[in-house]
Amino acid sequence: MHRSSGKSKNSKTASAPRQKISYEKKVDSVVSEYSAIALNWLRKAEFLMSAPKLDLCVEDTGYEVAFAGRSNAGKSSAINAITNQKQLARASKKPGRTQMINFFSLGNPNQRLVDLPGYGYAAVPEAMKIVWQKELENYLIHRQSLQGLILLMDIRHPLQHFDVMMLEWAYSRQLFVHVLLTKSDKLNRGPAHQALLDVKQELKKMKLNFSIQLFSSLNKQGLEELASVMGGRLNFTLDNPTGFDLDSIPEASESDLELEQNEISEQQPLISDSDKTE
Repeated sequence: MHRSSGKSKNSKTASAPRQKISYEKKVDSVVSEYSAIALNWLRKAEFLMSAPKLDLCVEDTGYEVAFAGRSNAGKSSAINAITNQKQLARASKKPGRTQMINFFSLGNPNQRLVDLPGYGYAAVPEAMKIVWQKELENYLIHRQSLQGLILLMDIRHPLQHFDVMMLEWAYSRQLFVHVLLTKSDKLNRGPAHQALLDVKQELKKMKLNFSIQLFSSLNKQGLEELASVMGGRLNFTLDNPTGFDLDSIPEASESDLELEQNEISEQQPLISDSDKTE
């Protein structure tokens, strides 16, 4: 009786070293190059001016993209990370105290990054919140050079009341919005991507065709994707390609993280506990 040697006819294949399978989406090389160079370009950011109201803002020409979000969404850390500058956007020791519309030039004054006042902080007097809200509304409705918003939301508490208001304002003005789900490092990979899918689904229900991504200032997740979006909206082209080292971007400082943690502990949610997901 013939005995099997125990090896299949595909034994060579079976014994060959197994290669790791990557499930990450392949990125077009041209897109990747643009993202890296756009990220390098954003390092040119310089403070231009601050204005308490719309009629005192820099001249309404050129292109600008504005960062908006709740006071504890990590807006300052995100701006500092994307520009590779630790102190470009300075967070106040008390959330909600930044009342100015802050402008930063990007190589020339006609391409600008704008830092809008944080909104939704419950400890601010109601009268002051109304004034801030009115100025934000004026800026969003009347600013002709505004190409779109980078709307930041803490991944653990997305789509709160003022976030939805901002989305509706943008939609009514036919403004582009790119949503950053910040502090993604606070969740494991699975829950983080589930949160991303959940917010995408909610935006779809609201018939809002806005782009969205995960983002972490701490571990530099999402920087190139954000740079690509900003570059496209700010009319940035590949005219002066230069090398860029992603590892050169500083991590969020301990003081930044401590400040954001204090903001979270003091924040009074604007949605009911039944609507909140940890």
